[in-house]
Amino acid sequence: MNGLSLVPAPSTELARKDFISSQEVKWCPGCGDYTILAAVQGLLPQLGIARENTVVLSGIGCSGRFPYYVGTYGMHSIHGRALTIATGLTITRPDLAVMVVTGDGDALSIGGNHFIHTMRRNPNITVLMFNNRIYGLTKGQYSPTSELGKITKSSPTGTVDTPLNPLSLALGAEASFVARTTDSDKTHLTETIRAAFAHRGASFVEIYQNCSIFNDGAYDSLHAEDAEGFLLLEHNRPILSASSRLGVVRASDGELVVAPVDEVGMESVLVHDAHRLDPTLAFGLSRLTDTGIIRRAPIGVLRQVDRPSFDDMARAQVDTAMSNNGASTDESIQRLLAGEDTWQVH
Repeated sequence: MNGLSLVPAPSTELARKDFISSQEVKWCPGCGDYTILAAVQGLLPQLGIARENTVVLSGIGCSGRFPYYVGTYGMHSIHGRALTIATGLTITRPDLAVMVVTGDGDALSIGGNHFIHTMRRNPNITVLMFNNRIYGLTKGQYSPTSELGKITKSSPTGTVDTPLNPLSLALGAEASFVARTTDSDKTHLTETIRAAFAHRGASFVEIYQNCSIFNDGAYDSLHAEDAEGFLLLEHNRPILSASSRLGVVRASDGELVVAPVDEVGMESVLVHDAHRLDPTLAFGLSRLTDTGIIRRAPIGVLRQVDRPSFDDMARAQVDTAMSNNGASTDESIQRLLAGEDTWQVH
């Protein structure tokens, strides 16, 4: 069962224009959010979901404006709490496709606890986290993903916080779908989000997104001509750089490393298994990302495994309680609420 199996299809064929709202898009010139918005607006009509059955939720930050710009139902929630609202929505409305748009600050700082438990619980939502490694809306303070020593308005002599690795955190919380993509490759971005929507359970996609004003060029090192920065993850294929000159191999101590293919041989290059139940290999791949200036980063789906979704199991419990002893719905709910240990005060 995929993530969209319970969502009604539209009665008429939809196009991208149907998912463009009347609101003027207001982000800074050059912001990576524009590319992500265009990709989502172009993808949604291809998924065969009615607009009224699509919900976009967000927290606080530049990404928080996303619901205003997509022609669906949506909600701009409070800081770090969008995932809790989304979880409740998935339980009560299985006929909806729910997407959460968040940032590295919103999801991993004030929303960090909710992020961990949402990944653990596995509700049927698609989470897009825009990672620009900075607080953009509040004008350039360091975020949980900013590199050690980053000089910002809130760390004038350099931050001393160790940065979080979002993929490692999601995998450690037992997320069933974990992926990374970038705003600089619209095709890869679109296909990664498509895969996230098709997965039933909590789908987490980290998107490398450029903040042209407060952290411009944070990912330039990945795009340098001689960088070979991106390692492409495709299920059942060798893990190679774009030119195939570099590959991921397992060193003698068991650690995953990147090595020249002509030195180690193609037979030594690891073949990616996104459906492996044990997340150890996926976690090892997530650790290939530099925490300072990012010169190397795997992109694609790290992990995609089947696991019961939180909302499916919660609804099943309610259905069982409501059908207990053949009682009516109202009687069953009242019995469930009252329980056996109740008393009256006179």
